[in-house]
Amino acid sequence: MQCFWEKVVKVESHWLWTGVTSSAGYGAIAVNRKRMMAHRFAYVTFVGPIPAGLELDHLCRVRNCVNPDHLEPVTHAENQRRMALARTHCPQGHEYNAANTYVRTNGSRQCRVCARERESARRRAA
Repeated sequence: MQCFWEKVVKVESHWLWTGVTSSAGYGAIAVNRKRMMAHRFAYVTFVGPIPAGLELDHLCRVRNCVNPDHLEPVTHAENQRRMALARTHCPQGHEYNAANTYVRTNGSRQCRVCARERESARRRAA
């Protein structure tokens, strides 16, 4: 447990992991010589087991935060939906707002500017 706390810095309400991180920015810790995500270790240690079939969602959206109060077990689909809604701009940098966002029937969003540009390019190529 001391190894865990040596790699945590408490800032405001976040517990920021300062040790090794994955390429995606999540903390990693060795437990019994096996690699484990630091946020999962914190949750299991301070809250309890992660229910089967669920994964942890960082409610604070800070990937290296290991504060168990910022973690919630959810389905993969719910975690993906929340991540998508947290994005404020499309990959091309256009803002997701009421005028520029089309919401598909499956709940995903589409940038209207990008959709118009793709349609224009398709028509030019035809």
